[in-house]
Amino acid sequence: MIVHIGIILGVMVLGYALTKASKLSVEISMFAAALAGGVAGAFYDTPRSGELIRHLVEGSSTYLDVVLLFVTATLFMAIVSESGGVNYVVRATIRYFHNKRLVALLILMILVLIPGALTGAGSISLLVVGAPVAMALKFLGVPQKKVAAILFIIAGLSAAAPPVNIWAMILCAGTAIPYVGFEFTLGIPVLLLGTFTILVLGWKKEGIFNLETALKEMPQIPGRMTWWRVLVPFLVFFGLVVAYRVWPFSTPIMGLPLEFTLAALAAWLVSPVKIKVLSLSRDTVKRLLPLIATVVVVGMLQQVMTATGVRGLISYAVISVPLGLLFVSLALIIPVSEGVLTYGAAAVIGIPLIWFLDSRGYHATVAMAGLSLLWPLGDGLPPTALIGRLSIMVSEYKDSYGTFLKSTWLPWLVITIVGVLMVVFSAKLAFLVRWSM
Repeated sequence: MIVHIGIILGVMVLGYALTKASKLSVEISMFAAALAGGVAGAFYDTPRSGELIRHLVEGSSTYLDVVLLFVTATLFMAIVSESGGVNYVVRATIRYFHNKRLVALLILMILVLIPGALTGAGSISLLVVGAPVAMALKFLGVPQKKVAAILFIIAGLSAAAPPVNIWAMILCAGTAIPYVGFEFTLGIPVLLLGTFTILVLGWKKEGIFNLETALKEMPQIPGRMTWWRVLVPFLVFFGLVVAYRVWPFSTPIMGLPLEFTLAALAAWLVSPVKIKVLSLSRDTVKRLLPLIATVVVVGMLQQVMTATGVRGLISYAVISVPLGLLFVSLALIIPVSEGVLTYGAAAVIGIPLIWFLDSRGYHATVAMAGLSLLWPLGDGLPPTALIGRLSIMVSEYKDSYGTFLKSTWLPWLVITIVGVLMVVFSAKLAFLVRWSM
């Protein structure tokens, strides 16, 4: 049986490698792996002949709730950006805090964290706020190479930040663990690591700052834009999130997609400019298609791996590794798996890993949080390097990709150490989960 499953796994790997070698996308490559694995499994009656299509269809809807989150949260941030809210905040930061550089850097860090935290995708942070924040960092005297490095690290941390963490959602769905208790468990490390990154990479200043020139070159904003127009949509969203926690028996639980939809409606109503919502929605979905396709294919891959026994074989391989060696290897395996499989890494490697750690007495939620800090680093590694490539694009960095990646070494190292230690000492950090409940 192990030989049969090993052959199926080999066919899946071969299917992925051949498709990727043909320079097709990661999503198509993962689908090819799932299809190849299902066909190979049919020869051993796992899954039974004729059931492959059913498994693919069922798997495609595994993360339907995550897809709804992607769309509604990104539409919300798109409306805020289209109304001029993002440019307004960036301009205000430069105008009022240009002579308080530390404060300005921290505000810009928070601004990059918010879109990714709300959508679960660091790429959305870069697409929504990347360009204006990059421009503001340059005006504050941050060298261009370090601007790209800051955007990459902070955008990656934003994807790991609560309330929406796609890796943790996939892990929770695959291990039957409720997606709760991540607010402080992830929020505190993300804020501390983000602050460390922005200070280490952004502290050195070059050039002379000129406020008049900076404001002239930055994007203009509608004259009627005010702070309350920026804040109202976020107050609506966080108010809805907090309400059913403060009054759990008298407030309906609407779910994050509906809460984001109501917040988007509020952003549209208070916008000082006319926004064509239908056109913006169509463009938003078009922009999200690669992410949506990834999540859909991950569900297919996970379903086929389960039906063929490959998932069990990988679980067995994980628990066979000595614990000390497993912890040390996390620093390499987790980022590399993200670079190859993107979110699929959580389903292929993360789920059996959490099963194993939970069975050994480690706290599953804290361990998920630790792994969630490591996976975004892989978004700077080939072949995907989604956040890394976007960071270079929005910062207009012209040097080689390798030089850019080297400039991230210190935050990368610190994040790796923190992530691994959170997994190793997850049982001792369980109080963070209790604070979040």
